[in-house]
Amino acid sequence: MDDVRLLIIIGIAVMLLLFASFLMAFVFSQRRKLQHQRVVQILREQQQNQLIEAAVRSEEIERHRIAEALHDEVGAILSSTKLHLQGIKPDNLNERDVQLYQRSKELLDEGIQKVRGISHNLHSNILKEFGLNEAVRHFVKKVVNSDMLAATTELDDQYITQNPENDISIYRMVQEIINNVIKHAKASRIHVASKYTTEKLMVTINHDGNGLSQQQFEKLRYSKDGLGLKNIQNRVILLKGAINFQAKENDNQIWITIPLQSPAI
Repeated sequence: MDDVRLLIIIGIAVMLLLFASFLMAFVFSQRRKLQHQRVVQILREQQQNQLIEAAVRSEEIERHRIAEALHDEVGAILSSTKLHLQGIKPDNLNERDVQLYQRSKELLDEGIQKVRGISHNLHSNILKEFGLNEAVRHFVKKVVNSDMLAATTELDDQYITQNPENDISIYRMVQEIINNVIKHAKASRIHVASKYTTEKLMVTINHDGNGLSQQQFEKLRYSKDGLGLKNIQNRVILLKGAINFQAKENDNQIWITIPLQSPAI
């Protein structure tokens, strides 16, 4: 009888040992599976970041190429046209032709200024030379130049550029958002502010026009007409930051938060 009990105990012990072995093997297998999934996810994120970085750099190179072409080629042609136009003597023209001559000069001067403005906005030299804050102030002053839209800035001058390439991305996001407000929001007031801490830089854009909610932003950035919003999101992802939209009557807000410890692009 004791032998039977001993055999039963040994059998139970063996079964428990086998069950424990199977359980440990299952847990180990699951851990390896989860580790593999994490590695695959990390590789996917790295690949996505590499693709986004390549797209952002390609866009910046193209902006510079267009800016130089506008400045060196189109700008030169317009300036040469102005010199030829100035060679015309208005004294020999009748009243109607004098009016046409003056109007042509005004339009030509306006065209030259427009080309210069577009060239400066596309090129990032002012940002590299004077920093993010001055570049944003310059952009707001040059672009928002209308009696219909009042624009103000309140930027934290304690912020010092740590990575010029990152600042270019932040600047492009601000540009795109302001351009969208001007084109679509029908706003009469826009305010750009920034707050700097050792951990992050937060840029806020307020306006009183037709604003976007976060849900609308998430939807529009995937549509074929939302290329500008997609570019903004790409830069946010690249900088490990966040962007939030809040739509309120007469007080719409967009927050861009960039951690300063994010890796250089």
